[in-house]
Amino acid sequence: MAGTVRILIDDQPIEVPAGTLVVDAAKRAGIDIPVFCYHPKLEPAGMCRMCLVEIGTLQTDPNTGQPLRDEEGRPVVRWMPRLQTACTTRVADGMVVRTNTLQVREAQRAVLEFLLTSHPLDCPICDKGGECPLQNLTMRYGPAESRFDYWDKMRQEKRVPLGDLIILDRERCILCGRCIRFQEEIADDPVLGFSDRGRGMEIITFSDPPFASYFSGNTTDICPVGALTTTDFRFRARPWEMTPIPSICPHCPVGCNITLDVRISARKGGWDILRVMPRQHEEVNEIWICDKGRFVHHFATAEDRLRQPLARRNGELVPVSWEEALARVAEAMRQAGAQAAGIIGDRLPNEDLYLFRRLFAEVLGSSWITMDPPIAGAEWVARYGVGVGTDFGRMGRGSLIVVMAGDLEEEAPVWFLRVRGAVRRGARLIAAGGRPQKAERYADLILRYRYGTEALVLIGALRVLFEEDRIAPEARPRLDGVEALRKAVMGYSLDEIGRRSGVPREALQAFARAVAEARDVVFLFGREGVFDEEALVGLAADLLALTGHVGRAQNGLLPLWPHGNTQGALDFIGAQPLPGEVPFLYVVGADPLGDGRPMPRAGFLVVQDLFLTETARLADVVLPAQSWAERDGTFTSAERRVQRFYKAIPAQGEARADWEIFTALARRLGAGWLYLAPEAVMVEIARALPRYAGMDYGALAWTRPQWPPVGTSRDLYFGGTARPNTGGLGRVWPAEAESPQARWPLAWKAPAVPSEEAVLVVPVRRLYDEGTLIAHTPHLRNRMVPPAARVHPETAARLGLRDGQPVLLPVNGGSVPLRVEPDATVPAGVILAPVSRIGRTGILEGLPVALPMEVGDGAVSA
Repeated sequence: MAGTVRILIDDQPIEVPAGTLVVDAAKRAGIDIPVFCYHPKLEPAGMCRMCLVEIGTLQTDPNTGQPLRDEEGRPVVRWMPRLQTACTTRVADGMVVRTNTLQVREAQRAVLEFLLTSHPLDCPICDKGGECPLQNLTMRYGPAESRFDYWDKMRQEKRVPLGDLIILDRERCILCGRCIRFQEEIADDPVLGFSDRGRGMEIITFSDPPFASYFSGNTTDICPVGALTTTDFRFRARPWEMTPIPSICPHCPVGCNITLDVRISARKGGWDILRVMPRQHEEVNEIWICDKGRFVHHFATAEDRLRQPLARRNGELVPVSWEEALARVAEAMRQAGAQAAGIIGDRLPNEDLYLFRRLFAEVLGSSWITMDPPIAGAEWVARYGVGVGTDFGRMGRGSLIVVMAGDLEEEAPVWFLRVRGAVRRGARLIAAGGRPQKAERYADLILRYRYGTEALVLIGALRVLFEEDRIAPEARPRLDGVEALRKAVMGYSLDEIGRRSGVPREALQAFARAVAEARDVVFLFGREGVFDEEALVGLAADLLALTGHVGRAQNGLLPLWPHGNTQGALDFIGAQPLPGEVPFLYVVGADPLGDGRPMPRAGFLVVQDLFLTETARLADVVLPAQSWAERDGTFTSAERRVQRFYKAIPAQGEARADWEIFTALARRLGAGWLYLAPEAVMVEIARALPRYAGMDYGALAWTRPQWPPVGTSRDLYFGGTARPNTGGLGRVWPAEAESPQARWPLAWKAPAVPSEEAVLVVPVRRLYDEGTLIAHTPHLRNRMVPPAARVHPETAARLGLRDGQPVLLPVNGGSVPLRVEPDATVPAGVILAPVSRIGRTGILEGLPVALPMEVGDGAVSA
């Protein structure tokens, strides 16, 4: 096999790729070499010495090249004089390794004896008990008793907060450095480090606020002892007391695989989610999750959840039975008929979205349904989205990643980790946006454009492609509309584009050439400051199609959609305008009034949700829905991967699944629906929708072994406590361009661009934006984004705004109270505000509004 070497480990012949570490080669062969400091996702450190082994090389006859043998016919091995660390030694052809000799066993016992000299006897109360590598390896390799004097034990602090989320027990820490190296190598948040020396060495945090990272919870997964614990789970349960349920994180477009550990709670008296753990999926999230995915789950069992139907009587919402609530809703729907309208949120599972569409289209004969929030450009993602098999883990030299109009760490944190990993392997990164972001640290090229001119930047790049004739030869036969696009973009001057956008000619040329010359290109696009979303997505699609970077793995568009099932909502519902006034409006899993988005005036309003939102407070009937943790279902991530999640806890009160409510209403309206479980809905989806063909629950539950091994009692020391994937790897539906017969049409839409004099109000999405769900996680309360209007000091001076001044920011006819916060990183002529605040006054999420600003009476007004 090319690129491989042959070695012997414990007399077992093994063939592995050249450059493999000895510890990894042994693990792949099923041979355990114990480790503490080593982790397969981190660079080797060689600190703990637990992995010491004997290493030698086979001796060969210089004349024949054949192995030399002794008098008994055994190969002659030249052994190194000392034991070697298997975690830092790479294999070489003819290498011989012994892992179970007396010398190796004595070294292992000595290391464990040393680690245990000051380790506390906390096993009966330690949160890591039952899944502790130190405990397991001590039983397998350690001494039966210690020779050290108890009174010489090193005593340290037992509860050291490393911020709001992580607690450090310094007595338990074995100074392996895994947490420090994860923060430096993977997260690029070097906020942890060693302090002092010798036995007094300890882990400290350097940042202010402490442990300032979106990925801090991962350090508890890879910690080989009980030194790091999370504040929400600490002392709540032992691992064997909980039931692990496979699930999918609902908060962002990545679709991270997670496990919900559930048990009857002593605090709440019923079943509760005690902790969230990453579930291994090497093509999606590897073994990592962000802290939002780990900690924002408390809303599922919140005390203020809707637990029974409500109906309006004498102007008040009062509890009613399901029978009465469904009867009132069904009668109002029957009267409205084809004039009924519906709005459904993009957090709901696919099964619910599909039945919502059927309810309106087939039962009521209405086409007036839309998703919330409205999204543009979905047709181009369906055509030119990343190819099946796309995996950032396989991207390196020859690959190019473009991030435009979005902050990767804030909007899709785990993709940020994976893109950073690709860059470390040699991939190039182009970061294009209106303000600085963390991803720019690794960028080969930074395109800093004026907000609202992102489409002009793409037009400039397209013009360079045509000027330099860089259209991919293999793409030419499949392209439609090349000449029309050429004529349109050649009408723009590069110098004028540079003047309007702020991106000079040289940068536009470098951008276009990088895309044309790369072997693979993944183009991630967001919505931050985008003035014409349809133009942005269409032009990005043109750029990829012209250069042949569509229709195959590691190539195509990858959207930074707002939520975990935005793609599913686009597949089943879409975004289309509704009339201004309707006789009946059904709002499901959305809060248009609370989010400041327009909503039709309704003669009869029904709201179906988890909480009594601002929209629900005005409803005629309110129906309590179940959260994703209370039912089975599927989500479709932004890469179009359909994945299963499983019921983890019983329903709260009388809450019902959305699909179940739709079925009950359809039957009352005369439809013969008979769905006994969401699985039956997915079977129908798999038959009815070509994109979802073959994606029944059985197919989505398929899984396979992955590297590295994690989460099993035998391998906890190696990969950590992330869960192995037993719930399914999901399936990706192919983009249209992947069909060998498909044509590749090009888009053209003259983009709308704001005037150069306008002050732009730009909603900015942050990971910890305040909202209904995150508000129920007290552990993140101090990390919530403050309600500030961030503005460049020069712009603030021009508008007469002072630091800390309260202002009423006008957006789409409404006004939102914010405090002024001067920030030199904000572009001139721009006001940045949290999506969670700006959205409430009518601005569409991610879209700026050009507003000439005047100052009067301490408030900003249009």
